[in-house]
Amino acid sequence: MKQAFILGAGLGNRLRPLTARLPKPLVPLFHRPLADWALEACARAGIGRFAVNTHHLPEAWAGFGAGHDVTLFHEPVLLETGGGMKNIGTWMGGGAVLVHNGDIFSTLPLERLIAAHEASGLPVTLALRSTGPALHIALDATGKRVTDIHGMLGKAKGSHLFTGIYCVSPAFLDLIPAGEKISVIPAFLQLARAGQLGAIVLDEGVWLDLGDRASYLQAHRELILGPAIHPQATVEPGAHVERSVIGPGAVMRAGSVVRDSVVWAGGEVTGDAVLERCIVFSAEPVSGCWEDADL
Repeated sequence: MKQAFILGAGLGNRLRPLTARLPKPLVPLFHRPLADWALEACARAGIGRFAVNTHHLPEAWAGFGAGHDVTLFHEPVLLETGGGMKNIGTWMGGGAVLVHNGDIFSTLPLERLIAAHEASGLPVTLALRSTGPALHIALDATGKRVTDIHGMLGKAKGSHLFTGIYCVSPAFLDLIPAGEKISVIPAFLQLARAGQLGAIVLDEGVWLDLGDRASYLQAHRELILGPAIHPQATVEPGAHVERSVIGPGAVMRAGSVVRDSVVWAGGEVTGDAVLERCIVFSAEPVSGCWEDADL
């Protein structure tokens, strides 16, 4: 498998107001877009060709994936996961594709997912985790077939988490109606009902859904993906930065206090500011005392 589809067209409602400035998959994680980490994870698994669907703020994707073979598919009307997949059918060219949600960070061994899919001959293989916040996927006794999703088939409540990463063969597109805004879930359920929805449990590595504010801040506290303070950031003498990530071109003025926060590229925190668990995403200087605020 040599190609991947990165889902980039979501509206990012759970991350507002950050997504008023950038599409959710382009929100920075340790100074790089979330989707860039997804692209890198796929590339480590041997993938060299990428499709990305866009919708919200499509101009922000200009230059994404520089140095890689990336094709953007703009959706003027949001097609959702199934419609987006159908929309890249010609690009797939009869080959299987690895699908990766753009707001997921993981170090899962994707090569194992690819190998399991290729060996199974099934239309779809889902990457699952045995622990997590939403255990909605039920498996059969072999652990290699999905029998229910969220109890929608009335067979089981679920025992595993769906990572938002999966492999799809071209035959799967036949289950998705053309020209419709539709999720992949109805097609997944159709396959599960027929015993044809594959799965592999990948508990190794890190998996994080960064689609909401709390998880976004948590990732910056728990992960070490590079220097917390970018080499091109300025922290003036007398500024106090603690457990925070400061982006390139950002300036922390003397006297400022920044704790457990994230400051995006180009942000400025003035000398009278005290920030706790904040995200500075705008280009306007931030002053005053704030807690749990997006500024």
